[in-house]
Amino acid sequence: MSTPPPVVERRTIFGASAVLLPWRDATTPDLDAFAAHLDRTIAAGLVPAVNMDTGFGPVLDSGQRQKIRDLTAARGVAFIEGVHTDDAPGDPFDPDAVRRAASSVAAGGGRPILFPCHGMAGCDAGAIVELHRRVADDVGELLAFELGPMFHPAGRIFSTEVFTELLAIPGVVGAKHSSLRRDLEWDRLELRDRLRPEFLLMTGNDLAIDLVVHGSDYLLGLSTFAPDAFALRDRTWAEGDAARFWELNDLLQYLGQFAFRAPVPGYRHDAAMFLALRGWVDSDRSHPSSPSRPDADRDVLAEIVSRLTDLLDR
Repeated sequence: MSTPPPVVERRTIFGASAVLLPWRDATTPDLDAFAAHLDRTIAAGLVPAVNMDTGFGPVLDSGQRQKIRDLTAARGVAFIEGVHTDDAPGDPFDPDAVRRAASSVAAGGGRPILFPCHGMAGCDAGAIVELHRRVADDVGELLAFELGPMFHPAGRIFSTEVFTELLAIPGVVGAKHSSLRRDLEWDRLELRDRLRPEFLLMTGNDLAIDLVVHGSDYLLGLSTFAPDAFALRDRTWAEGDAARFWELNDLLQYLGQFAFRAPVPGYRHDAAMFLALRGWVDSDRSHPSSPSRPDADRDVLAEIVSRLTDLLDR
């Protein structure tokens, strides 16, 4: 049975935020609103992650991804970018396509994170490890990505054996774990702490954002709702203000439990509604291929916005 790792008091939390790509209408991304939210994320002190699921990376075309990359690189800050291959269910695994895409991200200034693809989802454990080893040889440093199928149909959670082998590849400097299960992440933390303490393990569990007190860092879609609140939460933990930390964490977790209910990808529409309620975007549209939330969500989100505003103003 998995047990929680000990709480690490006053630790400095590394926070990365998957930046939402707002939409003007069903076919047109709002790049001005994206750039403003990118700047907001950077100003808060979080590392932006672009072309991730939150940014609709899997359904953008290569030209759209390039525009997002160029806008982000122009800020002159470190950033993470999802690596995508445009395959379809049933397509064979094409490691060379993944390597080319990762090299393009690295050449554009981003740190590549290998987003699951359909071909990769069907290959064996040895091929997964070898892919990461070869991409690391190509680009120097990369991030692995475990993604549950509730987020994306090509999602895959690695076996313990695969995760252990990835820890042994020097160029794989970290991983995002998005199983939405505490016990699996606890096991990852135990392995990381025992075998490679400097490895960056980032939780993607939007239902359990307190995992940071046990030693996880984060790369979350939830943080795009309120990068300012996440940054403040992180600072209060490092400063030893546990009461303030938990007050902020509890409200943000309420938001996460609401927005990341099934179908999980609908959280992106909730994010757009939340940002519109905060006055940060003009439209609360989402990509047409993404699930929509009911209009009634706005009432719940508005109440959370009000409570969050009060906390941030104190």
